[in-house]
Amino acid sequence: MNAIDLILLNFNEVRRRSIKLWMSIPQDKLNWRPDDEAMSCIEMVRHVLESEYYYHQAIKNKGSIPVFESPFEKLPFNTVEDELIFAGPFRDQFIETIKSFSDEDLKIIKIDRSDVGYIRDLGDMFLRIAYHESVHTGQLLDYLRTAKVTLPNIWD
Repeated sequence: MNAIDLILLNFNEVRRRSIKLWMSIPQDKLNWRPDDEAMSCIEMVRHVLESEYYYHQAIKNKGSIPVFESPFEKLPFNTVEDELIFAGPFRDQFIETIKSFSDEDLKIIKIDRSDVGYIRDLGDMFLRIAYHESVHTGQLLDYLRTAKVTLPNIWD
């Protein structure tokens, strides 16, 4: 298994576990938030999906996007299923982009996000993207525990 295959496996496993968690959010808890300043459950799902779209654009640009126009921006919040359906084609394009790189590209291509404090190799950037989603999965687990929702076993 090469590095690209491992990166794809990681992205697919992170997303599989996220979806398992997201689908366990009861409809009446989608707008629940632990405090007034926090994202709601559905906003967090959207944040993860929209961030992946942004990161994909940044990878294609080899750096931050100065003027980012999000296709998610005007989309009304409804259900997790609707979020996943809308984001599906963007996810497919992102996965195809990952497949287009070589193991060597992971080391030599730089992603310049110096505007937010870093320049990283492409491989590092891919791991950061998956980590971002994983952090929000943990955060959402805490939300649901606090809201007294039965948690799914994402550690299968």
